[in-house]
Amino acid sequence: MSEAAPGLITVFGGSGFVGGQVVRVLARRGWRIRVAVRRPDRAWKLQTSGHVGQIQAVRCDATDPAQVEAALQGADAAINLIGILYEAGKRSFEAMHVEAARNIAVGCAAARIDRLVHVSAIGANPESGSKYALTKAAGEMAVREAKPDAVIVRPSVVFGAGDSFLNKFAAMASISPALPLIGGGKTRFQPVYVGDVAEAIARAVERSDAAGRTFELGGPEVMTFEDILKLILRETRRRNGLIPLPFFAARGIGSLAQLSSIVGIAPVLTRDQAVSLETDNVVADGAEGLAELGIEPTGIEAIAPAYLWRYRRGGQFSERPADTAATVQA
Repeated sequence: MSEAAPGLITVFGGSGFVGGQVVRVLARRGWRIRVAVRRPDRAWKLQTSGHVGQIQAVRCDATDPAQVEAALQGADAAINLIGILYEAGKRSFEAMHVEAARNIAVGCAAARIDRLVHVSAIGANPESGSKYALTKAAGEMAVREAKPDAVIVRPSVVFGAGDSFLNKFAAMASISPALPLIGGGKTRFQPVYVGDVAEAIARAVERSDAAGRTFELGGPEVMTFEDILKLILRETRRRNGLIPLPFFAARGIGSLAQLSSIVGIAPVLTRDQAVSLETDNVVADGAEGLAELGIEPTGIEAIAPAYLWRYRRGGQFSERPADTAATVQA
């Protein structure tokens, strides 16, 4: 195994939840980083992740090949983190997951950039009933067609401070007397820590033996949707009820809830997300993952309490758990 020396790397979609962590990891490893995003003003906070001049944000609409070409100029490597959870206006699944992915892969091939890491999702499936999963799979195929040696990384649901999964349901628990057990809460997930995902992506960029391989990233524990909701309620010290919601009902609610995206409000649930929940989101048997990249996965129990406390009544000043109190008294 050999590792590439840090140079200039273009990170597409680097201002998001996972992207911010990836930029920090790359900066610590000595890379010069060009963060290519639609809104550079939203990437200003990343400047503090590195030395002066080490991180630069540039405007780039990845659906425009010319802008992708400009963003890749002089780069030694590239990472594509572009992805959306719901469609809004011109930001369709097809545009973000397929067109952008193809443009980046074609751009890398044309510029003779050897190293490209394409971040997809475990749910990617060309036969799925979910547009999200379908376009994620189509994006992978477009990347492989243009650049066969690209590394594809497929995380399960990603958790960490600022995530859109645990935080969403914790916020919901703070205002609703009950949480929905969509599909009875039996869907299985393998939550993976954002820090582990970022480290995996950085290693996939640098390791020459990663070329052309696909890595599925999951944490150390497989949990059902019900398990996750119960963890959230336990850490937020709430006693909300859990109400089973059949998939057909969830799809109907999602169809109505997604209308909020028309006025720029992120929907609590969309029909497509409800469809996605009908399929388990776990690492496939025999798939390469964190272990092959030399990473020990971090458990959700070790991280979630550090940021879910703010949803408790009283926040950090809420009553201590019994075991903590007993320890203090001892």
